[in-house]
Formats: sequence, C-alpha cells, structure tokens
Amino acid sequence: MTSRSAWLDVPRRQVRRFAAIAMAEAPELAEEILREIRREYPHLPVVLDESGEPMALVGIRRAIEVFVQHLETAEGRPSVPPGVFQEFGRGEGLGGRSLDSLQAIYRMGVRLAWRRFAEIGQRVEIPPPAMYELVDAGYEYLDGLVDQSVRGYAEAAARQAGERLRLQRRLMELLLAERHRHGDPAEALTERAARIGWSLPKRVAVGVLLRPAREAVPPAVGQGVLLDMEYEQPRMVVPEPDAAGRPELLHRALTGWAGAIGPPVPLADAAKSLRWAEAAVRLMERGLLPAGEVLHCTEHTEALVLLQPEELIDDLALRCLAPLAHCGPTHGRRLAETLLAWLETRGGAPEVAARLGVHPQTVRYRLRQIRELWGAEIDDPDRRFELELVLRAQRLRGVLGETRG
Repeated sequence: MTSRSAWLDVPRRQVRRFAAIAMAEAPELAEEILREIRREYPHLPVVLDESGEPMALVGIRRAIEVFVQHLETAEGRPSVPPGVFQEFGRGEGLGGRSLDSLQAIYRMGVRLAWRRFAEIGQRVEIPPPAMYELVDAGYEYLDGLVDQSVRGYAEAAARQAGERLRLQRRLMELLLAERHRHGDPAEALTERAARIGWSLPKRVAVGVLLRPAREAVPPAVGQGVLLDMEYEQPRMVVPEPDAAGRPELLHRALTGWAGAIGPPVPLADAAKSLRWAEAAVRLMERGLLPAGEVLHCTEHTEALVLLQPEELIDDLALRCLAPLAHCGPTHGRRLAETLLAWLETRGGAPEVAARLGVHPQTVRYRLRQIRELWGAEIDDPDRRFELELVLRAQRLRGVLGETRG
C-alpha cells in the first residue's frame, strides 16, 4: 500500500476497530477455511504439530493474524514466518504431488477471508475503494505464501533427488563389485534396486565416460540407465543394452561425450563389463583407440585382446621377432609387414604383393629372407600363430603400417 492508497485515507479509529474485530474472529475464520478445504480436498493428509493441533489450522490462523496486524500498522509488507508454509510445500514435494492443488487451496482461503473481511468492513463502514484495495493486498500477500511453499517444495525435490542418487550409487557399487564380501548379493541387489524403482535386468553393459568439460551437464541417458557422475570418469550401467531403441537413444544422449561401453554380460558379471570398458578408455587415452566418441568394446575386440596384456605381448614379441634384431630398422619393418601379410593371406607372392602394394618380385625376395631368418620354424603352426599375434599387435600400435585390404 502506497502513501496515496485509499486504505491509508481511512480514519485510524475505523482501521483499529476493523483490525480488532478481524483479530478476534481470526480463530473462527481459520477453522471455517480449514473445514472448506477438507470438504473440497478430503484426501489431503492431516499433520499435527507438537501440541496436537493441525499444522494447517495453525498456519491459516497465523497468516490471518499477520495480515490483520499489517493492516493496522501499514508498515512494509506483511510476511509470515516461513516455517509453516515452507512445510506445506515440503510436504507436497515429499508426497509426490504437484503444487497445483496447494495453490488452489490458498486461493480458496483468500476468497473466504475476503468474504469475512468484507462483512467486517460493512460493519465498521470502511469505504468500498479501501476494501477493493484490501483485495489486491490479499492476493499480493498470497503470492508471498506461495513463494514460501515453492521454496519448501524445491528443498524437498532436491532432498529426494539427492537421496535417490545416494541409493543409486550404493546399488551401482554393489553391482560393480568384483567380490561380494558378505550376504546374498542377489538378495541385496533386489532390495537396493527396489528402493529406487529399478527393475533388475537379465543383461547389462557398463560404460566409462570421459567428460568433455569439467562442469559438463550429465547426459540425458534416460531413467532406466544408472549414471554416477561422482567419479572422475563417470560410470553408467545400461540395462538390456540390445533392447529395441536402446542403442539409438544412447547414441543421441552421449553426443559430445567420449568413453567406452563394455560388452553385454549377465547382471552378475557387470564388473567384467566394467573392466573391459576401463581397458578401452586407457587405450583411448594412449591414442590406440579412436578418441572423441563413445566406443563399444564389442567393435574393437582385436585391439582389446592384443593390446591390453601389454607385458605378455611385448615378451612374446621379443622372442618371436628375435631374428629381425640384426636387420636395420627400416628393412626389419618391411620384412615384418611382409611376414604379416603372408600369414594373413596364406597366399603366394602375387597375393602378398597386392596386399602390400609392391612388386611380386620384391615379395619373393623378402620371403626368401624370412625363410632364411626363421628357418624351419616358419612352417610350425604354433610359431606362425604367435608371429601373427605379435605382428597384429604391433600394427594396432602403429609400429607397422596398414596393409591394403
């Protein structure tokens, strides 16, 4: 109300009389409003305060009293202590309801209060312009009550979201544990999944993500996918990864992200899928797998099998490729590429030459050298298998050039 308001022009004697009557009738008015609310909204829960009185009745009565006191003093804007009305909003949030019904209840309360105030205004002869102004002040006051309830609702939503994330994280920790320390893991999984409404799938794939930026917004992977952003490299558990539409949804959701999704496995083997995804990410970080996208391990099996056991492959390469130790680096690499092409094609000089893009006579010369270097061992199936393993691994690492398919 401004200094030029019609309400401020009302003689103070009339204002004090209006306020005294309204304050005396506040308890009765609060009970009338609550009765009407319960009649219109019979399913609303009744919450009692410490004294056993309905909190709603306490809040309505307090709201009326604060508003009436303000009418008498006309100082600043009326404001109700936030506790009760924030609690109303908090209750709606925790109950899984929207604020629509609560706002409708507030509007009903204002209408009933205005009807009673209008009667009192007639009794003490408050001019109509001042009473109209009183209506505007009432709805402005209502906005403040709604704001308090919205804050309480938001707090409840944040609390629920935080609690769900905590429970989801505990579920993922159990799901991805290499060994379950005690109890029945299936029973524990069922109990934890039920607490967040997650249906246990038969198969899962586990992903490890690389953040595109430190403050990147979590990808919208859908409700069924478990996502834990607390890790430096976020993890996700994808239920039924081969289900219709799931790959396309993930592809869209993970645009702009990088990382790897492990192979689909039975639910009890989720930790194995995680291991492969972590191995793929390590290879990506070393530049041995394509970066800048989310890879599927099943599409890079050769690299994961040959490059992950690095020490074993290196030791095998040291023994298998020993005959090349005395060749120069360039010549040794060319012989190794020729040997790999021969092992892969199982063909003669023309086929190997076509694969390497060189003249057949060059291949014949190199194959003679290879036979001289390895001797009869080159005809042993086990030795050829080992040679192909280590040479394929070197090609994946970029030590050997790509051949023409």
